[in-house]
Amino acid sequence: MIRLLIADDEDLIRGALAALLGLEADLDVVAEAATTTDAVRLAHERRPDIAVLDLEMPPADGLHAAQEIRAALSTRIVLVTRHARPGVLRRALAAGVSGFVPKTTPATRLAEIIRDVAAGRRYVDPDIAASALAEDDCPLTGRELEVLRASRTGASINDIAAQIHLAPGTVRNYLSAAMAKLGVSSRHAAAHRAWEEGWI
Repeated sequence: MIRLLIADDEDLIRGALAALLGLEADLDVVAEAATTTDAVRLAHERRPDIAVLDLEMPPADGLHAAQEIRAALSTRIVLVTRHARPGVLRRALAAGVSGFVPKTTPATRLAEIIRDVAAGRRYVDPDIAASALAEDDCPLTGRELEVLRASRTGASINDIAAQIHLAPGTVRNYLSAAMAKLGVSSRHAAAHRAWEEGWI
């Protein structure tokens, strides 16, 4: 049996996915979670073989949960997303995610992908892979991305500075540089563009 953790903040989708995958003779849904916090906790408690995580899930996101799970456990990760941004794919693969699929994937196909991942293979949706290969490289530095990631919450410059242990002036400099590179007039627009591209 392949033991599964299913995590999605939408009850209907999570329940339907668990029910459909549970019909497969070799798949056993051992835990369900509605938040990334619960997903990480249940992964440690139940030790599933595969965690199927929604990418867009509070309070962090599925990729953050995947990194926490992979740091401590041998659980393999399949990320499921409604918005398949190519930049996220690159980050996911770098974090050791084994599967990356859109939510339009039929449950029977997802079951096949889960079996492949359990056998040690990787799966990336072909359309997402093609988009990722065609996209431009991110022009921002790691620090600029870190500052934009922190600014997505609407935090003040001082709060961002305290959060990532930089001086407020340094945060302003990184934000200005990111805005100039992206050709936008506000830090919120820069953060939104970086999020849309999948860089943060």
